[in-house]
Amino acid sequence: MTDARAMRLCFIGFGEAGQALASGLREAGVSAMSAWDILFPQRDGEKLRRAADHVGVRIAASAVDAVQGSDMVISAVTAASSLEAAQSAAPQLVGQLFLDINSVSPGRKLETARALADAARYVDVAVMAPVHPARHQTPMLLAGPHADALAALLQDLAMKVSVAGGEVGAAAAIKMVRSVMVKGMEALTYECFIAAARAGVEGQVIASLAKSFPGFDWQRTIEYNLERMASHGTRRAAEMEEVADTLRELGMEPLMATATAKRQREMGRIGKQEKVRGNLDKGRTALLHVISAAARDRH
Repeated sequence: MTDARAMRLCFIGFGEAGQALASGLREAGVSAMSAWDILFPQRDGEKLRRAADHVGVRIAASAVDAVQGSDMVISAVTAASSLEAAQSAAPQLVGQLFLDINSVSPGRKLETARALADAARYVDVAVMAPVHPARHQTPMLLAGPHADALAALLQDLAMKVSVAGGEVGAAAAIKMVRSVMVKGMEALTYECFIAAARAGVEGQVIASLAKSFPGFDWQRTIEYNLERMASHGTRRAAEMEEVADTLRELGMEPLMATATAKRQREMGRIGKQEKVRGNLDKGRTALLHVISAAARDRH
């Protein structure tokens, strides 16, 4: 049986997800890792390069260089770049396990799997929770004909994975459809409580909702959802566009998904402002006030 710790891992994309997985896997005993990110050669890539050095990940000169000699490739790029990233690595793929952990539609996963064909053993992977603090132990779903074999390897590394099905796209479908609710609730949190704060009825609205949904911690939900949108709204908007594509693939008009994408994108822009960043941990009232003011300034 293959010793998972002896496998040579490659990351295509070394942002938050790649860094979190690499640091966790390093502590789990994986020693040989390489990475490529399109930002590496740029000034904006300095932070990513420092993160790679800190974890002990070899900084490659290209996607092909990163993949060379690897046993497993983990693609963790932006949603819009997932197919292109796979194609950039393809010339060096000789049967490696290819883990597509990107938040894209089932159709995009199928397209990527077809593009790689027999060059790699493609696995549709859905990351089902934020990668911090659990890092490599963040719950994940696997799908495709190689999912069972991959699950055994990853479980040896204490990773929390389960198989969603034998068809590519099954894991992505669960994540995408679930996001209609999860990220839609974030957008509703913004819309409901910014309006409540402006109307001066924030406390009354929370009290009324608490009666309708007993046991639901609205204080924590407001702070958590707004922080997630402010910190990751741009990326979440891109994912919601993939959710919209998923719904179209299923024959549904994505009314709520497209509206959620718009609200997430707005919050992503607002969240870049220093005055907003400085209030993310100051509690509900301060957070609502500063976001409301920033939103007014944009209109």
